[in-house]
Amino acid sequence: MKVCIPTMGSEGMNDAICQHFGRAPTFTVVDMDTGDIQVLPNVSEHMGGSGLPTETILKMGVQVMIVGGLGPKAVAAFSSSGVEVFVGAAGSVKDAIDDWQAKMLQRADMDNACKDHRH
Repeated sequence: MKVCIPTMGSEGMNDAICQHFGRAPTFTVVDMDTGDIQVLPNVSEHMGGSGLPTETILKMGVQVMIVGGLGPKAVAAFSSSGVEVFVGAAGSVKDAIDDWQAKMLQRADMDNACKDHRH
């Protein structure tokens, strides 16, 4: 199972979570089965590139997104693609995965999606 977290850099499990999903400099993808870690740059239109961050992540075959927060369009895009999204993450990638495994994060829905683009 592949888990993805929006991150601030390229420090793998020790990297800090970026609280603004679409403007995260990187996305850290952790394969929970093999332990492999990939760090992808955010090359979306939000960062001066093209496409949406959800498109980049979906191409990686991610099954779970763990975020601080994200907007309703991202929630809908992931939901329609079968990706489970959990909000409320903070700290490092390792902290976020530990909290998700301990069932301490909320499943994302339209009620807890960020509507003001401040995350």
